[in-house]
Amino acid sequence: MVHPTLSPSISPSPPPAMVKELRHLLASAISDAKAYDVPALCRRLGLADGEEQEAFASKYKYAHKRLVEVSPEQVVASARQLVAEEGHFELGEQLAKIDELSGPTVTTLTRRRLVALFGTIPLTRDIDEVDLVRGLWPIGSWRAPPHQEDATMEQYLLRQAFMNDRLGPADLETLGLLRCSRAQLFKFLEAVTAPESRTGEDQIELVAKIDTLLRQDGFTLVATGRMSGSPFYSVRAAPSGSPADDSISAALAAFDPTQVHARWTMAMERRASEPEGAITLARTLLEDVCKWILDQSGETWQETDDLPVLYRKLAKTLKLAPDDHTEQVFKQILGSCQSVVESLGALRNKLSDAHSTGPKRARPQSRHAELAVNLAGAMATFLVATWEARKGAPDSGVQSPKEPSS
Repeated sequence: MVHPTLSPSISPSPPPAMVKELRHLLASAISDAKAYDVPALCRRLGLADGEEQEAFASKYKYAHKRLVEVSPEQVVASARQLVAEEGHFELGEQLAKIDELSGPTVTTLTRRRLVALFGTIPLTRDIDEVDLVRGLWPIGSWRAPPHQEDATMEQYLLRQAFMNDRLGPADLETLGLLRCSRAQLFKFLEAVTAPESRTGEDQIELVAKIDTLLRQDGFTLVATGRMSGSPFYSVRAAPSGSPADDSISAALAAFDPTQVHARWTMAMERRASEPEGAITLARTLLEDVCKWILDQSGETWQETDDLPVLYRKLAKTLKLAPDDHTEQVFKQILGSCQSVVESLGALRNKLSDAHSTGPKRARPQSRHAELAVNLAGAMATFLVATWEARKGAPDSGVQSPKEPSS
């Protein structure tokens, strides 16, 4: 049950209560075998030998007696072997929870919010909901909830789907989504966003909502491939940010802790969850910095000036135009800076949320937003640092700074 996209962190000493439950589940799984096979199965799992007659008296007691005699590490090892050989949902779930003890968690609050999404959104659009659930949980062999007329969980869910037209949050809680392993939760999220379940705008909107919630706990839902032209998604650990994030934040906070730094913070937060909004903020961040420095240097600008115009004015003030330098390498670098600024403006016009999307417009991915925001942050920091250096130089020709205009 270890989720393939996340490396397990195996706790060397699982809590006694978890070991006790694992012993019970493993003894129950062993007792599913024929009585005459139980002794050999125990031997294969590294447990003590015994008489066949003892196993005929009680298969569960035979296995459990031997499990209490071994260390927790041996119990875990035996359970892993049985799951690898034969598979067992409940046993695999307990092992997954043990593996996840020292790793990041998805809180109960986040799980409740994820479950609540399906109060208004169906689990699937294109396949039967119970079929989806059947592929994730062994509902055919589970007992129905207490005090229900149904014999199995499958029968119960079929009746719920018929009575309510679909399955909802209460049914997901009945399946254990609030307390299941992180791996099982992620399998569910990947299934409800898979192309078999939904495509098009419906898929994109649900992925965005799930991703926003997961990011609160350090995870993200990202496209990892395509199936028949449609993307499918996997849960990954969310990146903590680029190495430059902290230095850019410090520089912009020192320059202007309110408007400019707040814009940078919002852009960082939206790089993955709202790529279009992040791209808009990336451009606006540079516009803010250009206007503030122009104001402080005594230069004027117009409300109608777009980013390329503002940057050209600022480049002249700070002597950052390529023509202001004779060294070829500096001319190339500064020319590239000008191209970056102009490209950010063009990217914003094409991919941001500043204009109507239209039916065929390309949609930015998180990687596009990451690039735009990081470039904007690097350029903003460079402009601020250049301004600080220029205004302190006696021969800079820069006017004394003044308060920004309102």
